[in-house]
Amino acid sequence: MHAITFAAPGPPDVLEWTKVADPTPAAGEVIVDVTATAVNRADLLQRQGLYPPPPGASPILGLECAGTISSVGAAIGLDRIGEKVVALLSGGGYAQKVAVPVGQIMSVPSGIGFVEAAALPEAACTVWSNLDMVANLSEGEWLLVHGGASGVGTMAVQIGRALGARVAVTAGSKAKLARCAELGAEVLIDYSTEDFVEVIQDATGGRGANVILDNMGAVYLERNVRALARDGRLVVIGLQGGVKAELDLNGLMRKNATVHGTTLRGRPDSEKAAICAQVERAVWPWVHAGIVRPVVDRVLPIEQASQAHALLADGGAVGKVVLSV
Repeated sequence: MHAITFAAPGPPDVLEWTKVADPTPAAGEVIVDVTATAVNRADLLQRQGLYPPPPGASPILGLECAGTISSVGAAIGLDRIGEKVVALLSGGGYAQKVAVPVGQIMSVPSGIGFVEAAALPEAACTVWSNLDMVANLSEGEWLLVHGGASGVGTMAVQIGRALGARVAVTAGSKAKLARCAELGAEVLIDYSTEDFVEVIQDATGGRGANVILDNMGAVYLERNVRALARDGRLVVIGLQGGVKAELDLNGLMRKNATVHGTTLRGRPDSEKAAICAQVERAVWPWVHAGIVRPVVDRVLPIEQASQAHALLADGGAVGKVVLSV
């Protein structure tokens, strides 16, 4: 088969479409013939040598895909061959074939095709596992989403609304904020000109956000704590703004608030399988009903993976950049 590989870490142009060995399914795995995959910021970090795959994972980039099961490992019925699926991956999606633990396979939601479906697994699993399973976001609460125009951000806005929350977002341009408004965000904060703490406090009558989904990390930690409501939950899922910061424990304690830090890729297969099962049960019906939709900025052939990485790095995309195989 062919896959996107790189001989050494570097800029986007190190990526090459080359011939590699076909994967073989271990017990409990299936092989998916990939029709489309999507680009995530973790892929950019791995390409730069900053985010190695977990032990035992494929070194090939790609954390999600859509396609068709073409073969199965031991203990999996042959009747699954030909099934159209999406998959949450630890790696390997930038290829013509990928081996996937069967628990990380989900159906393609009805009403969408492979290209849109490829933009779902990583964002949907990240958002659901954090907003529902960690933060227990509830109807009527306020959710603040940092990076609201990103792949995860656009999904968080929609799932937050579907859960009955009121949603505020930060983004870096009026155009991106307008897209977030179309998805259901009602408080739009331009982080380049506004203080999100002041805006969210004003919007909530001084109470603050019940849940904050943060992709920035250190640079926002102090302000995130100030922006939280009493009993608020800050969930950190990214470190684009650094890894170390001071935390005002007194401020956190006075609000009876909590800070959670989570990742998805490095979790055990059993945890990923549980997340996938919940997403298919809870989120896919919203996709079928049109309440939640993958937001695809553009689709490029996988041979143009370097261009896709440059586009995502430049910050110009809204939602996902998808690679067709």
